[in-house]
Amino acid sequence: MKLLCGAALLLLCLAATAAQNSCVCEKNKRVTDCRTDSSGRCICQAIGSGATVDCSTLTSKCLLMKAEVMGSKSGRREKPKDAFEDTDGLYDPECENSGAFKAKQCNGTTCWCVNTAGVRRTDKHDADLKCNQLVRTMWIIIEMRHAERNAPLNAESLKKFFIDTITSRYQLDGRYIANVLYENPLITIDLKQNASQKLAGDVDIADVAYYFEKDVKGQSIFHNDAGINVSIDNEPVKLEKTVVYYVDEIAPEFSMKSLTAGVIAVIVVVLVAIVAAIVVLVLTRRRKGKYVKAEVKEMNEMHRGLNA
Repeated sequence: MKLLCGAALLLLCLAATAAQNSCVCEKNKRVTDCRTDSSGRCICQAIGSGATVDCSTLTSKCLLMKAEVMGSKSGRREKPKDAFEDTDGLYDPECENSGAFKAKQCNGTTCWCVNTAGVRRTDKHDADLKCNQLVRTMWIIIEMRHAERNAPLNAESLKKFFIDTITSRYQLDGRYIANVLYENPLITIDLKQNASQKLAGDVDIADVAYYFEKDVKGQSIFHNDAGINVSIDNEPVKLEKTVVYYVDEIAPEFSMKSLTAGVIAVIVVVLVAIVAAIVVLVLTRRRKGKYVKAEVKEMNEMHRGLNA
């Protein structure tokens, strides 16, 4: 009897200790088995990969996507010429131990190369595809459109709101926020961070953009958080559309086959217009040539008449 009582007491003590060491990961709700380490940090296991997550900073996009896939299984200004969108959306990524994306990603026997943001930057190939390096995304353009308003927003107040939000909520150093531009109704945020600029401990702009996009779409990754409430000069602002563009240190390698129907249609229209212009030019020159020849012939006949 005493032995049973002792065992029960031991279990109660262990449970109490575990409860004291448990913690909540405020920056990532897609985790499990959270505990406080000896330094007081909240450390958890990422769902889907089991990787260790430090809750004092943002979790890498690769681990977040992998966790989201596991969850789903269970439940205008001109852009740089090499900027491209993520047209593939969510997939189950392969991550390095550091949480970074592996350069080569596959779905069965279909493979492709990605950048540091995990976005496909090549056509899809078979499993023999070689991805020699993980190309860095050095520039991310976040473009948003707000709902129709009677008057435009104050550009300076809007800029301050987004800079303050990005630096405080996502812990991004302000020097990586290159610009916040407002052209009613478009809001554009430029995040720039090349490999030589990024210091150890700096959050990656790809992770910031992923957290931000989830927040503005009401799918926040933060624990018990509904997302960002955009308010400019104490006035709520509703965002209707958000698009993210990526610019890599090395241009993407897409062939014509990967172009969308809309882009192909534009190219076809331009080519048809060029061909039509060439045809018109040729016909015009031919007509002009015939006119000159006829004029010369008439002048020769007039000279013959005079000489006669």
